[in-house]
Amino acid sequence: MKIHLATDHAGLDMKNNIKTYLVKKQHDIIDHGAFDPDPMDDYPDFIFPCAHAVAADPDSRGIIFGGSGQGEAMAANRIKGVRAAVYYNGPDEIVRLSRQHNNANILSLGARFMSTEEIYNVIDLWLYESFEGGRHQRRIEKLDKSSNYRS
Repeated sequence: MKIHLATDHAGLDMKNNIKTYLVKKQHDIIDHGAFDPDPMDDYPDFIFPCAHAVAADPDSRGIIFGGSGQGEAMAANRIKGVRAAVYYNGPDEIVRLSRQHNNANILSLGARFMSTEEIYNVIDLWLYESFEGGRHQRRIEKLDKSSNYRS
């Protein structure tokens, strides 16, 4: 699977570790940065290119990182066709439902709230969980038709 990655300085170490993990699992990884631990970087500079790439390729997914993952998800969700879900060490059911009911195509991770090791299973769960469709598809279509989205 093609997976786009992006982060700011707060998620850099986790992004790099997850990238190595995903490459070992033979995923096609596109890294949109950041590449250096610069505390002056701004997450939209990295998240927007990642979100645009995911929106342009419906068969791909994105994983984005930040301190809490909240701002990164907010940025990603401004791009039409993106459905970013936030996870920072809650129940795994959150990740499962983000795929089953919302067809989340980006997972936004809060790096300050979990270790890299504990996130591996969550990422695998998210990558391989399928979308249920049905009544949920109607809701996704309403999101995508909203005039509030930017392309």
